[in-house]
Amino acid sequence: MVKQLSLVISLVISILCASCITNKDIVYLQENTGKAADSMQLYALPKPYRVQTNDQLSINVKAIDPELVSIFNPTNISSSGTSEQTLYFNGYTVDAHGDIEFPILGKLHVLGYTTDEIEVLVKEELLKQYFKETAQLYVTVKLPGLNYTTLGEIGTGTHVIYKDRVNIIEAIAQAGDISKAGNRKDVLIIRQYPDGQRIHHIDLTTIDAMASEFYYIQNNDLILVKPLVRKTLGVGQTPLQTLSTIVSLGSVLTGLYFLIKGL
Repeated sequence: MVKQLSLVISLVISILCASCITNKDIVYLQENTGKAADSMQLYALPKPYRVQTNDQLSINVKAIDPELVSIFNPTNISSSGTSEQTLYFNGYTVDAHGDIEFPILGKLHVLGYTTDEIEVLVKEELLKQYFKETAQLYVTVKLPGLNYTTLGEIGTGTHVIYKDRVNIIEAIAQAGDISKAGNRKDVLIIRQYPDGQRIHHIDLTTIDAMASEFYYIQNNDLILVKPLVRKTLGVGQTPLQTLSTIVSLGSVLTGLYFLIKGL
């Protein structure tokens, strides 16, 4: 009986020790063994964001004579900022058909366009329908920052970063980082596309993540971090927690042994 009990205790201790969260589980962008270098070349570049339905756009038209373009900037968004709240009331919303309603020009189809392409489109239509080349038009199109949402073993909520290019490490830092119990080896990115949503996976514990096409996030991305199996099982996340679990379990098994022996 003693031998069997010792075997069970040894097995339980081995399993619990193996369940501790190690540095390999929580350190970001670890270099591959044997491939360490002073620097490395990264080839992945962020793909330009393409406008989706319900996006808010800030469109500002400038010319030599500001009075000529005042009708296109009725709310003077450039001076009031391009916050999401401001654009909700004063910007241009992409409707379910992928169109925006622009003064004088009417409906413009912008679904799937980049902001640079929309700038060209608006300028060309203005020159075709309303202005001459001598007006020297300058059109800018902006999104109200880069919006994304985080869920799971990370600070939960919707976040905005006022940059055109944001990588997933920056996004996670803005959200408050992934908890120690979060699975950094399989972070899910749920991304919007014109034909629907797709789920992508990225391992943030390897330096190869920086070359992934999903290393840079896009507007309206959902970043989902699942818990590690260790947390799901309810075992210790640190050696001290694991030791505490082992001592508690050992006490129970010892008490059970003496109880059976006394019968």
